[in-house]
Amino acid sequence: MEIFLAILSVLLIILSILPFFSSQHWVFRVPEFMKIQILVLQGILFSSSIIFAEKNFWMWLLNAVQLILILYHLYILIRYTKFYKKKEVKKNSTASATVKVISVNVYQFNKNFQKLHQLIAKYSPDIFMTMESNADWEKANRKLEKNYPYTEKVTLENTYGMHLYSKIPFVKSSVHFFVADDVPSIEAQFKTADGHDFVVFAVHPPPPSPTEETTSKERDGDLLCVAKKIKENQIPSLVIGDFNTVAWSVTSILFRKTSELIDARVGRGILATFHAKYWFFRVPLDLLFHSPEIFVEKLETLENIGSDHFPILCEFHINLYDTKQEEEVKTLKPEEKEVVEELIEEGIKEESDNREEIAKE
Repeated sequence: MEIFLAILSVLLIILSILPFFSSQHWVFRVPEFMKIQILVLQGILFSSSIIFAEKNFWMWLLNAVQLILILYHLYILIRYTKFYKKKEVKKNSTASATVKVISVNVYQFNKNFQKLHQLIAKYSPDIFMTMESNADWEKANRKLEKNYPYTEKVTLENTYGMHLYSKIPFVKSSVHFFVADDVPSIEAQFKTADGHDFVVFAVHPPPPSPTEETTSKERDGDLLCVAKKIKENQIPSLVIGDFNTVAWSVTSILFRKTSELIDARVGRGILATFHAKYWFFRVPLDLLFHSPEIFVEKLETLENIGSDHFPILCEFHINLYDTKQEEEVKTLKPEEKEVVEELIEEGIKEESDNREEIAKE
């Protein structure tokens, strides 16, 4: 029993420590996704060791390290729970009307188009976007264009297709390929009926994993390019999509500081979106960041549409005259700016040769 507990303790300690290394190899980045699961297992293991294991120096040492890591994980994750106090949002006369947005990774091989259509009919968002949407999804979703006539479409068969549909007219829209010519991001600028400008960015960079990208270079470079573009725009912005990272990762922190946006999950809950079929392995990959002029009224996951991701819904309003969120904005330190530029350069240089193979699976 002691040997089993000791081996498992060492494994969990290693998984907890790996993300502290700056390497972009998936071995070091994937454990970032698993922080919740690691915390749960560490809690169980720590309790079991205290009750059942023989009290010797090595077990006391392992338990001490385990306890320190449990407290560290709790310190990070508490921000993403409702226990973390967040200032209440109250609309006033200077605010825009509420805008409703839905983002969903439909899973390219999912052919249950009707479930998405029912979801859109039920929640009636002003804007919605789909990730992993290929020609089959583009064709199936044409029936929705009667109510969503303003579209930006990037139809790809490599699991990185992306489509944006809107009831609100575009001021302008564009498609960016920041680090790879087959991984798009959509930028769309809108003006509400009451005269408020805002930008929506839809993103879906490739993840680091043993079956896809060996490193996180493309993901990191792509997200940080989006962050720099937002900072340059100086327009209230909202970024939503399948980030293929978690809110507490180094990449997300650099993204948030570079863009000077706010993480919408803080104080609202973990809101795990992937994997829809396996509850214990569920992690929050579909993220949302917003400018301090954008006030989130509601953020929640929605019912499964047959994908491996749950959709995410956000309701928000814009208020240029309310400054209560400005203190939540964090900026880059000089040394972090250098890291950002290095990550972007590495992301642009990185080449992927396996997306076509993945899309055939």
